[in-house]
Amino acid sequence: MQTPLHHRSWFAVLSTVIAVIAIWYLAALWLNGQQLIKTYERKNQSWQLTDIVQQAYAVKRPMLPPPHQVVQEWVKTVFQTKPSSKRSLVFHTIVTLQSTLLGFALGTVLGILIAVGIVHNRTLESSFMPWVIASQTIPILAIAPIIVVVLGAMSITGIFPKAVIAMYLSFFPVTIGMVKGLRSADRLHMELMQTYFASSSQLFWKVRWYSAQPYLFASLKIAIASALVGAIVAELPTGSQGGLGARLLSGSYYGQTVQIWSALLMASLLGASLVFCVSVLEKLMLRKRGYQA
Repeated sequence: MQTPLHHRSWFAVLSTVIAVIAIWYLAALWLNGQQLIKTYERKNQSWQLTDIVQQAYAVKRPMLPPPHQVVQEWVKTVFQTKPSSKRSLVFHTIVTLQSTLLGFALGTVLGILIAVGIVHNRTLESSFMPWVIASQTIPILAIAPIIVVVLGAMSITGIFPKAVIAMYLSFFPVTIGMVKGLRSADRLHMELMQTYFASSSQLFWKVRWYSAQPYLFASLKIAIASALVGAIVAELPTGSQGGLGARLLSGSYYGQTVQIWSALLMASLLGASLVFCVSVLEKLMLRKRGYQA
């Protein structure tokens, strides 16, 4: 029996994309149309609805650029501009990607270390876990400038301050996921290993670490997306001349909404690509260990 069309995943995704694009075009027509009407009224010029509809999708600095304008700007700045140019989204993406990956790596290591400590030490859990949770209640926009200033006073500049901010957002999901994963080890397996006089390190690597891997990769998908957000936010207060955050900031300064939206499109594509890479790594690693990923 064939699966109904509306139950197929590709159809659901396609329908959602079409609906979002349609709503986007209608919203662009409404907002840009209001902008055009105010311009006509300010100049005491008459206008017709057909004029508004025709011009709403071709405004140079629209309030909300339609999808085709965003795609055109994206294609222009990705494929038609030299990657070494600061007008190229490829250049800015590489800058952001560097701090994202470094922050993700640091956050992953920190999260795993904290989780291991919490699982093996009850005192550490009761004293440290509340602070781990509380750290995520502080707005990143508030703490990012502090991190930049403190590290700058220590003569630490460049990619590292941005990576620290990315790490700040990415370590939390890894910590929570690994705590749950390390505690998910089968009790019978643990007792069996203990009857063989297994050491603490053997229990960890042979049982706990093995059981925690599915939880780890689920957390890494969230962590790498969080690291990207942290890297972009970190570029706002640092005055960086490169990066998607800097691109967004310069677009907001000069009212270049098309530039802003094309940078957002690039950020979303980068985030999806990073999560996809983690998913591929997850399937390879878990399949190798005997899991059905």
